[in-house]
Amino acid sequence: MIPIAIRVQPQDFDIAVEVERTRAVGGDVGAIVTFTGICRDEDRRLNALELEHYPGMAEAEIERIAKQACSRWPVTAITVIHRHGLVEVGENIVLVVTASSHRQAAFEAASFLMDFLKTSAPFWKKEHAADAEGAWVAAKDEDDTAAERWNTAD
Repeated sequence: MIPIAIRVQPQDFDIAVEVERTRAVGGDVGAIVTFTGICRDEDRRLNALELEHYPGMAEAEIERIAKQACSRWPVTAITVIHRHGLVEVGENIVLVVTASSHRQAAFEAASFLMDFLKTSAPFWKKEHAADAEGAWVAAKDEDDTAAERWNTAD
């Protein structure tokens, strides 16, 4: 069984600590790929993002996506951490860590995970603008297009 760590939490995370945890449980690790999503300032118009999730369902969906990645690529471990609550500009939102014996599998699995986290995991974002009341963010067509590239006849 491939080690998969999934956490949905309000607090920030330490990327170096999470990479080392993933490396330690990953067996024959020759490559580790990380992706960190950060709350950006949107040209200085954003103060923060508010992230809501469906507890239990969010973790289950992330685990389902991670298991799909494990079935497609020879990864040795996966960690996914997604924050919820108020995330200020410059703070971490999401971390994906994939470990594998070889770099290509780690890169592809990380990219796959992020594409499906954006389109399938039950999270909702509300932007808190510097000069206006917060507004919920609509899904983006380009996220669906990115996820579509993984739909192949297996």
